[in-house]
Amino acid sequence: MISADLGKQLENYIQNLVDSGRYGSKSEVLREGVRLVQDRETRLAALDASIMRGVADADAGRTHASEEVFSELRKRYQAMLPDSAE
Repeated sequence: MISADLGKQLENYIQNLVDSGRYGSKSEVLREGVRLVQDRETRLAALDASIMRGVADADAGRTHASEEVFSELRKRYQAMLPDSAE
């Protein structure tokens, strides 16, 4: 069993959620909160891994100059414009 002092403000907020019927119990509110933290931490870990892959690619020289990328994007989007079909 976990016991935590959440402070008066959070205690009141949790009680209001239960009193409003949004949640059936204080434990339900806390479980939902921990699930949300777990989801956020999972997404942050995935983001960190993605950043590390990007850094490794940059370190290995697997990159393109930004102007080259932007130029290619401009060409692609220009080709999508209705005026370019003529």
